[in-house]
Amino acid sequence: MTEQFLLELIKKGESTSIEFKQSHDKLNKDAFDTICSFLNRKGGYLILGVSDDKEITGINPKAIQNIIDCIVINANNPQKLSPPFYLSPEVIAV
Repeated sequence: MTEQFLLELIKKGESTSIEFKQSHDKLNKDAFDTICSFLNRKGGYLILGVSDDKEITGINPKAIQNIIDCIVINANNPQKLSPPFYLSPEVIAV
């Protein structure tokens, strides 16, 4: 994903395939609900560091690796996501 494509997704706003989560210091508790709903449809984009009103709030740089680790570990946890699924988190600086 490019920065330009990300900005276009943010400009479109939330939909059945685009969801924003602020997640400044940690992954939101309901992030895996969103991921699960995307997997039950046609996929989608979970964009962290953006508020519901399309404002880019950012992610604490010190928290980025922990958030990625949380996504990767829980994607393989059947209590969070069943069946487990390979997710590919990307970090894009804007």
